[in-house]
Amino acid sequence: MTETLSGIRVLDLTRVLAGPLCTMILGDLGAEVIKVEAPGGSDDTRNWGPPFKNGVSAYYLCANRNKKSITVDLKYEQGKEIIKTLVKECDVVIHNFKTGTMERLGLDYEILVKINPKIVYCSITGFGETGPYKDLAGYDYIIQAMSGLMSITGDEGSGPQKVGVAITDILTGLYACIGIQAALLERNQSGTGQKLDLSLFDAGVSALVNIASNYLMSEKIPGLIGNSHANIVPYQTFDTSNGKMVIAVGNDRQFKKFVDILGLEYLSESPRFQTNAKRVEHRQELIPILQKILLSKPTEYWQEHCQQHGIPCGPINTIDKVFNDPQVRAREMMIETKHPQAGDIKLVGSPLKLSKTPIKIKYPPPLVGEHNDEIFKDLGYSQNK
Repeated sequence: MTETLSGIRVLDLTRVLAGPLCTMILGDLGAEVIKVEAPGGSDDTRNWGPPFKNGVSAYYLCANRNKKSITVDLKYEQGKEIIKTLVKECDVVIHNFKTGTMERLGLDYEILVKINPKIVYCSITGFGETGPYKDLAGYDYIIQAMSGLMSITGDEGSGPQKVGVAITDILTGLYACIGIQAALLERNQSGTGQKLDLSLFDAGVSALVNIASNYLMSEKIPGLIGNSHANIVPYQTFDTSNGKMVIAVGNDRQFKKFVDILGLEYLSESPRFQTNAKRVEHRQELIPILQKILLSKPTEYWQEHCQQHGIPCGPINTIDKVFNDPQVRAREMMIETKHPQAGDIKLVGSPLKLSKTPIKIKYPPPLVGEHNDEIFKDLGYSQNK
């Protein structure tokens, strides 16, 4: 069966998370991805841990399946020539070196596009290749702070908090994957490739979505609202008799059903709470009333009754519960494969469910230089020096 991106060859000069996540998705979709590292390995995540399994980092495993690995030393001219030779046969080049590094190496877009006019060239940096911050290093944690995400995450007690995963890395990887595929589609019409300039900072700002829109319209600076929602009430975490759960009432119809379940029918008739706009305005009055009733029963009770009436809700699962959840198993969001060093490993599955070209795991996350012989032989090199 032909895969979605079958025939597309990607030269991957990235490391850590944003770039490797992007190229893993391209590999999942059927592209041939050649991961390039310095001799001995230069992807920092290979050493990020514990946990390790037989010396293999769990972090590295999360974003590097469906790739081949070669080692090239870009300090030497032969290494640069190897990259240029590969570019002749590739459709995509992606890197996440600091701004200016590829120019110093003589491997920037202006050089490579002369070698292969059809190349789609994607640069991922902390702040982008233009603007006053272009030369600054950008790590996800710093970007979460500077993009405004931390200023709206957390509550008055906790102060600003980061998201529990490297969210701007993840978003940038997704944007890069979208942009690359769009450029490949445009190439089908124009016959030539183009350059993409992606940054974690831009992705972080874009992630402000409705909060940014609220500010741009009102010029009111949003603050920390914890697990509440800026524009919808009730839409937050509640305590129950045995724990916590999230209840997300998205419209007035759902609100009426919700308060009926709680035995608080009168609330839906009150002018203070009839509409969502009024509920946002009178949030401080409404929430304590709801919370008092929700404390009387366990999470399971409220979950069952809310779901029966079409009210979105759910428990706050720990990660062990997530991967024992029957829905996770049914959706194949945990998969098993074999790794040449780590042995049997479990990975998070792909959320992309394509009916005609389903995702396949062709290669486990590769060892450093695992495919040197194969790739260099095809290029006419006896070995990578």
